[in-house]
This record gives sequence, structure tokens and C-alpha cells, in this order.
Amino acid sequence: MMPEISLTGVLIVAAVAFAAPLLLGFVPALRLPSVVLEIVAGIVIGPDGLGIAEVDEPLQVLALIGLAFLLFLAGLEIDLDRLLHGGALLSSATGFALTLVIAVAVSLGLAAVGLIHAPLLVAIMLSATSLGIVVPVLADAGQSSSPLGQLIIAASSVADFGAVILLSLFFSGEGSSVGSTLLLICAFVVLVVVIGFALREVEHSRRLSSALQRLQDTSAQIRVRGALVFLVGFAALAQALGLEVILGAFIAGAVLRLIDPDVMMTHPFFHQKLEAVGFGVFIPFFFVTSGMLLDVRSLFSSGAALAPVPVFLLALMLVRGLPAILYRARVGNRGVIAAGLLQATSLPFIVATTMIGMQLGLLNAATGTALVVAGLLSVLIFPICALMILRSD
Repeated sequence: MMPEISLTGVLIVAAVAFAAPLLLGFVPALRLPSVVLEIVAGIVIGPDGLGIAEVDEPLQVLALIGLAFLLFLAGLEIDLDRLLHGGALLSSATGFALTLVIAVAVSLGLAAVGLIHAPLLVAIMLSATSLGIVVPVLADAGQSSSPLGQLIIAASSVADFGAVILLSLFFSGEGSSVGSTLLLICAFVVLVVVIGFALREVEHSRRLSSALQRLQDTSAQIRVRGALVFLVGFAALAQALGLEVILGAFIAGAVLRLIDPDVMMTHPFFHQKLEAVGFGVFIPFFFVTSGMLLDVRSLFSSGAALAPVPVFLLALMLVRGLPAILYRARVGNRGVIAAGLLQATSLPFIVATTMIGMQLGLLNAATGTALVVAGLLSVLIFPICALMILRSD
């Protein structure tokens, strides 16, 4: 007999996840990502708000799957052909190197004045860009295929990939040294490459392709199930090696994109189905639960606790915005400003890294909450400003 588990918390969070985008749907002119409302709603229903729900074991499991799915879909956005085209990879890599230099300098400055106590973790946190938010903004502005749009997408892809790797390198390995963690990551990458090549060869099997095509639109939904095995398999492999689950999930998405070069896997709606499962089921649990875990009470307990928020927001702008100056010769001053604003837009990675930092005892509750609030503000402010600049061209 199965143990009795309360589903009350799951019901409440599921209802919030349903209501958040629905409320935004009533105000289409308000271009606000639903993730912002989901986190805010989590704060409201959580212990520091109305106290009507708490993060129990079922919610923890669903939130972990949601985080893994979020990074998996982010990995699916990595287009190597686009990165390698027109020198975008070189520009993006140079920009990310500059980002890291600025991030370390800014984080050391924040540590010197006592705002943070883990400068390396915060430097990595500030170096990422929310690719999943940037791409829709560029699409709304009709810039996805423009030289500027390609540069921003390439730079965001490199930043996301680099940030996940660095986080796993320095804050995984169950307390191991950086050298041993690097060996673990190399072993993981080798295994991933071998599995990727094997799966790509299997994809060419005529019998397998025929079976997949027969089952892909039946109740079996075989390709979606295969993608889920892929996601959980790589996440479990990373975990078994002592690495972060998010590394395995992110790599799983990137590898699936590589073995699926036509972006369809012979089915035009394959990616849409994965997004339906991710954004429709699991990912909202991660964001709402993250809001529930934020210690907002300590943040608003005094003006001094709130003071770091604008500082962290400015830090995001400096770390990811300044490197956009490298694009000036190709896109002009206005393009540089738009690119800087979009590259400084970051939330999902900040939330994930904050949770990891708090679990490791590297961030206190107030600092972690202030960083997440700064990320929320970046999503609220920067894309709107960038959209206004892009549409004014």
C-alpha cells in the first residue's frame, strides 16, 4: 500500500501556476513574463506571506524536476550552427571573458563593503543571461534573424553555458577540489559525447525511425518519453558523479539539439510538446516554490536589508551590459544599448544559484532574497527598455 501523502500544497501551487498567466492574459498590453508573477505569488502564499502553504516533500520533488526541465529547455536553445556562423562564437566568447573579469571585480568590491561573503559564487551568478526571456523579446521586435539579434542570442547562449559549467566546476563535487571536480566534468563530457554519437547513429536506423513515427502521435508520445529519459538520465549521471543536476539537464538539452539538427526529430511539434510539458507542468512548480522559500520578511525588516537590491541590479548591468560595447562596430550605439540591456536580463539562473548558495551556507537568506529581487527587477525593466529602443529604429 502506498504511503499517504498530502497533496494540499501541490494543489495550491498548481492553482497559482494556473492563475498567474491567466491574470496576465486579461491584460495583454502588460508584457510581463509569467515567471515574475509566479515568484511573487509564491512569496504571497508562502511562510513569509499568508502562510497558506509550505514546501513539503512532494513540492520539493516537483520543483527539482521543474528546475531540471528549465535547464533542459535552455540547452535546447543552444544552436551551434548559429554560434559558428559569421564569427558570432568568437565575439560571444570574447564578451563572456570580459564579463567574467568584470564580474570578479564587481563581486570583490561587493565583498569588500560587506554586502556579500561569497564573491566567486556571486560573480558566476551575475555572468548569466536569461536566454528564454531574451529570445521572445527579440522575436516581438522582429530582430531574431537580424545581425544584432544573432549576436545577442549567441552571447546569451555562451553566457548560459559558461555559467552552468563554472557553477558545476567550483560548487559541485561534494566538497572536492577544483582539480578533481574538473576531472569529473571531463569524464561527464566524455560520457555525454559517447552517448550522443551512439544515439545519433541509432537515429539513422530505418526500423527505429519507422517505429518512432508510428508511435509519436499516439498515446505513447514516444519521443516525449524518450526526451524525458534523456533528461533524467543525464541529470542522474551528473548527480552520481557529484556534479550539479542542472549541468546534466542543460547538457541533455544541448546534446538533444545536436542529434536533432533539423529541430524536428522528423516531427514539427516535438519541441512544442516538450515546452508544453516543461512550462505547462513542471517549471511553474520551481518558480512558485522558489518564491515560497524566499525570506522576504528579513529583507523588509529594515532599510539596510533593502539597500543591496539596486546595487545588485547595477552589478548585473555592469557585468553583462558593458561587454556589449564589443558589438559597436557591427550594430552601432543604439544596438549596443539594446544588447547590453537584454544581456543583463537574468532570473532563472539567479534563482537556481541562490538556492544552491543558501544550501551550501554561502548566502544568507536576506542576501539571497535581495539577489532574486534584483533579478526580478531586471526582467521587469531591461527587456521593456530594450524593446522600446529596438522598435524605435
